[in-house]
Amino acid sequence: MNRILTAALTITCSCLALSGAERKPNIVVILSDDQGYADISFNPHHPKEVSTPHLDSLAKEGVWFSQAYISGNVCSPTRAGLMLGRYQQRLGVYTAGEGGRGFDPKLPILPGMLGKEYARMAIGKWHLGLDDDFPELKWHPCSRGFDESFNFMGRGAHDYFKLKGASGKDDTGPMYRSKERVDDEGYLTTRFAQEAVSFIDRNKARPFFLYLAFNAVHSPQQAPKEDIERYKKLFPDIGEDRQILMAMLYHLDLGVGAVVKKLKDEKLWDNTLLFFLTDNGGAKGMSANNAPLRGFKASNYEGGIRTPFVVSWPAAFKGGRTIDAPVISLDILPTALEAAGVPAPQNPPLDGKSLLPLLTGKTTKHHEVLYWSTGGGTGDWAVRKGDWKLHGLKAQVELINLAADPSEKKNLAAEQPDRVKELTALFDSWLDSMAPPMSKGVSKKWQAEPAQAAGQTEREKLRAQRKSERKGKKKMGSEEDSE
Repeated sequence: MNRILTAALTITCSCLALSGAERKPNIVVILSDDQGYADISFNPHHPKEVSTPHLDSLAKEGVWFSQAYISGNVCSPTRAGLMLGRYQQRLGVYTAGEGGRGFDPKLPILPGMLGKEYARMAIGKWHLGLDDDFPELKWHPCSRGFDESFNFMGRGAHDYFKLKGASGKDDTGPMYRSKERVDDEGYLTTRFAQEAVSFIDRNKARPFFLYLAFNAVHSPQQAPKEDIERYKKLFPDIGEDRQILMAMLYHLDLGVGAVVKKLKDEKLWDNTLLFFLTDNGGAKGMSANNAPLRGFKASNYEGGIRTPFVVSWPAAFKGGRTIDAPVISLDILPTALEAAGVPAPQNPPLDGKSLLPLLTGKTTKHHEVLYWSTGGGTGDWAVRKGDWKLHGLKAQVELINLAADPSEKKNLAAEQPDRVKELTALFDSWLDSMAPPMSKGVSKKWQAEPAQAAGQTEREKLRAQRKSERKGKKKMGSEEDSE
């Protein structure tokens, strides 16, 4: 009798285990916008005014990648790469303008690859195509594999309080609930978090994919008045721009906390694969802090392309760890596919690699080489192999040993010409395999302008070069504002 009872219990437990294993993991991608690398208090370099307890808790419970990158230094190129799992330059997306216009709507992206077994929702900033073709909306999330959305199209910025759509198009683009233009009210960061919590509640009985792309803390500088006043009183010496940014960051942190709390309250947390990252480095115009890194958004210095990156899935791997291997946002798609038991596409293959072997301790190695390029318009590019990074800006190159110099202060190019040559050859070979920029008349690689006259003096050449650089910076600033 005892043997029969024991056998019955064993079978019952096995069936329960099998039932639990058959439930595919929920997948959540949370993307912040223009958040500074040190504008998270988990970073020991954060200034005194930064306090992000919910993000800190997420980083402490999950796995923190200390050398994580995004594939672009501005918003839409990174989003394109994330959704494709491939370098966005393969489609000619090098800049915010190109990514914001949208790429081939017939190409499969992350939500469509997961399949209909998953409930799939996009919330927040899309920035992967315009809505000029309304009501067709071929670039809309719900035309790209999502079942529903609460989002805005347009470019990169949106007013945080003017949430119109049905009653008229405001200056930052209409709000959408799926493909219907709607009016809404509230503070946009809070509304996005509320919609995410609602989606989880409606779909807790089945696997779901939630893409929560906050537009916080992107411009415009807007937050509830009482929160701005609170930061002004707490930190009167940091300047108004920084005070407003902290109020915006406060609501971003609350939003992430609300989503994590809902997952835990519904007992979904353990079987949820969650990613948190930002789309590019913090913006100088918003007074972001990227310490200890050099540079800001729209630059391929580390401050423009590093991201605070956290991955959590308690049922599959242990949290509370830091992994130092370089990873990139392109890795999100293949990781999600492997977790969901979906074969990765082979034709064409992905550039990203699943992070699960790293996260489960099966390997300590990942990408051997990583690449960045904004095309010939700005002439800003970079390649990293091991600890070595070569960064080019038009005719200038800088060779950095990131292990010894993460702040990129010492240019070793003159001391190591052979390494410069090696990394340049790697980048050139990679760039040759990329598509030309979508923008007409722009080359993949910056070319020096010929001298204006055969007898041009060195001083005249220098003046011409400085004038060209000023034009490039002005163009980059306009592009950044538009995205």
